Parts: sequence; C-alpha cells; structure tokens
Amino acid sequence: MRDDNVHPSVGRVSLPDQTRSPWWELSRRLLAALAILVGTVLLVYFDRFGYIDGNDPTGEVSFTDSIYYTTVTLSTTGYGDIAPVTDQARLVNAFVITPARIAFLVLLIGTTLEVLASQGREMFRVSRWRKRKMDQHVVVVGYGTKGRSAIETLLNNGYERSSIVVVDPDAMAMEEANRDQLVGIAGDATRRGVLRQAGVEKATHVIITTDRDDSNVLVTLTVRQVNPDAWIVASVREHENVPLMRQSGANSVITSSDAVGRLLGLSSMSPMLGSVMEDLMTYGEGLEVAERELLVAEVGKQPQRLPDQVIAVVRDEKVYRYFDPVVSLLARGDKLIVIRPAKELPWAPRPGTHGEELADEDDQA
Repeated sequence: MRDDNVHPSVGRVSLPDQTRSPWWELSRRLLAALAILVGTVLLVYFDRFGYIDGNDPTGEVSFTDSIYYTTVTLSTTGYGDIAPVTDQARLVNAFVITPARIAFLVLLIGTTLEVLASQGREMFRVSRWRKRKMDQHVVVVGYGTKGRSAIETLLNNGYERSSIVVVDPDAMAMEEANRDQLVGIAGDATRRGVLRQAGVEKATHVIITTDRDDSNVLVTLTVRQVNPDAWIVASVREHENVPLMRQSGANSVITSSDAVGRLLGLSSMSPMLGSVMEDLMTYGEGLEVAERELLVAEVGKQPQRLPDQVIAVVRDEKVYRYFDPVVSLLARGDKLIVIRPAKELPWAPRPGTHGEELADEDDQA
C-alpha cells in the first residue's frame, strides 16, 4: 500500500511479508463498531414500547432517545433515565445488547492496541533489520526485468535474499519485491535520503538498472558521493553514454541495447554461436562463466595449462586476457575468469581440487 505522506527525499522501508496497513485495520474496525451502533439503535427503536423514559412525562421513547440510550449503554455510561420495562426488552438487553456492548468495547480497545502494537512491531522489525543486515549488502536500483535478472543471478551464486535491498519508486515493484522475499525501499534513488535508507554507505555493491540513462547517471553520481568505495555496476541503453557513466563513478557499465543487438547479429550469422552465447548468459544449464581463486598448485603455471578453460586473469584489480604476456605465468593473488560446466558452483574449485589451499597474496610461500 502506497504511503502518499512520505516525502520523496526519504524512502519508505518495505519489508517482505508485510501485513495489511494498521490504518486499514483501524478503518475496518471502526466500520464494524459503527454497524453495531446503528444495529442497536434500530433494535431499541423497533422495541421502543418496551422501554420507559423517566425524563419524559409520557414515558415514550423517540428515535433520538434510542440513539441516546444506545450510546450510553454501549459505552457503559448508563445514566438510568431510560430503562427496559417489559420482559422482551429485558431479554433483548441481556442476550443481544450486552454482547453487542462487549463487542463494541473490544473493537475500540483492541483497535487502539492493535495499531500501537502493529506500528511498534514494524518499527522493531526495521530496526532489527538495519542492525543485522544493513552491512556488506547489495543495493539494486530498479526492480524491472534487468533488476530481477541481476538479483536472480546473485541468488544463484550464493547470495542471501536478506543481503539484497531493492530501491524503486513504484509501489507495484515494491509489492513484487516483497512477494519475492526481498526488502524494498520505496523512493527515488537519485535522492540521497532514499539511498541512505537503503544503507548505500555500507553496501559493497550497487547495481543500477533503471530504463533511463539520465536517471542512471544521477543515481551513479549520488551513490559515489555517499559511498566512494562501493563497486557500482550500471546499465545504459545507448553506447554513447558509456563514457559519461564511467565518469560519473561506475566501475562497470553494461550496454543493454548493444548486447542484445550483438547477440541478435551473432544468432543470425551463426545460430550455433548465438545459442552458445545465450548458454553462457543463462544460469543453471550448459556452460557458465565464473570467477575463482587461484590454487597453490597452480602458481607459476601458464593459464592455458590449467584444467579450467581460462579466458582472463585478474591481477592487481586489472583484467588481462589469458594470452597477455603480463600473465604468462600465474602468481599469488591472481583470480581466474573461467568457462566451466554449470553444474559446478562458480565459487568452488573444479572436482578433484576440493580442499586444496588457495594461493592468496597473504599466504607464506
């Protein structure tokens, strides 16, 4: 449910499995209390000849007297000026109006307690989430097709749902994120306050996937100001905006239109090559592109000599092709970009090398 009272510069935290709004519950219960009140008024008025008004010389009970009697009775005030005198009226009071009085009070008192308890529980949930999860997490801006695909890839590669925060101004997107058991921040990611709600200053990675290049640039600039150390991956629709995105602070820029166009072109020229490329980008079947640590036994070897199909080597935060002379021999601290069967976990060594020591830079030779 959208909260129109939230200022656009401050996002609203939306946790998964959120129950109905307490104000919706309040309205529903007030309507139920009003129904009890109206029903009791009509009941008393139709049976008005069974009551006597001590303040009226004639003793008759009017419609106004019925409203007055109902309100003082249901609220347990009971002044005693109007009272049932016939057996029928007394039985109706005992078996109908008295239970209605109890239900009326339970609705009013229970509603107040429920609103306070619900708001308190929600505040406690948000506070506990901030303390436990708002650190070393991933922020995904935009929950469209690209955002959902990016999150699915993260989940398939070992990330927990609780370590991912979605930022999107659309209420429907927040509902979808909550249904997918993800925490959402409803707000405009170009605003610093919204990003702080998502804990961007403590995030390790930020993925920006909105459909507008200008919005992506603004989000990237804001994220970089809030968190100079975050690894920012941003998508752009047009290739000409890639330099601008990098100047804004993005570490990696993906050109969606160029990537799709290139895949379409490859598929038209060589259907088999297109299917292989699609296979590499699809998780769970066939081949996978993965990054893994270098093993101790692999130090000093050539990338082409390893069991994995090495396509690149990461050294000192730079990527080198496997045939680059700089990485002709692998060294401690290197990371490998490899192609391997999808059935193997991307972060695990190949079968037969499990348990072997990793060649970290801090290891002693």
